[in-house]
Amino acid sequence: MAKAIVLAGSAIGAGLAMIAGIGAGIGQGFAAGKGAEAVGKQPEAQGDIIKTMLLGAAVAESTGIYGLVIAIILLFVNPFISYFM
Repeated sequence: MAKAIVLAGSAIGAGLAMIAGIGAGIGQGFAAGKGAEAVGKQPEAQGDIIKTMLLGAAVAESTGIYGLVIAIILLFVNPFISYFM
């Protein structure tokens, strides 16, 4: 019974960890929209704007990837199950 509870908790935790993907998607969309708006206002600064936008998108994407890694660990490696075996 305890093993089933740990497995259920791990599945719920993995689902909650994947919520980080929603934030990353929203952040990247917001950054791309503001970047396009900034290039529209100042086309001569396009290179600097795009560099900054891509750096921000990479940081936002890393948050989503961290959430995915945590979910995969909870589902497949499951470090908590060793306490109940």
